[in-house]
Amino acid sequence: MPIIDKNSKLGLFVSHVVPGVVRPMRVLWNEIIGFVFVVLAVAMAPGLIRAFRELDTPKGSPGRLAIAGGFVLMLLYFGVSSFLRARKISRS
Repeated sequence: MPIIDKNSKLGLFVSHVVPGVVRPMRVLWNEIIGFVFVVLAVAMAPGLIRAFRELDTPKGSPGRLAIAGGFVLMLLYFGVSSFLRARKISRS
């Protein structure tokens, strides 16, 4: 037994309003997540630059550079793909 009857006035209201609210909320959610990932990537960029500059010193290592670069690229990928997903949702 459904909680809200689809033929009632409340059921008709919910069936018309909820899809119009859910889609913008999904777009906003994806944009917020994309922003957070891009900010994290930008925040990690100085560590990547520092690892690149320290390659010639005894403290530096290619592994540290690869790990820092991998994290920055991964965070940028997640951020950009989240923005693209938000765009796709808003256009459908």
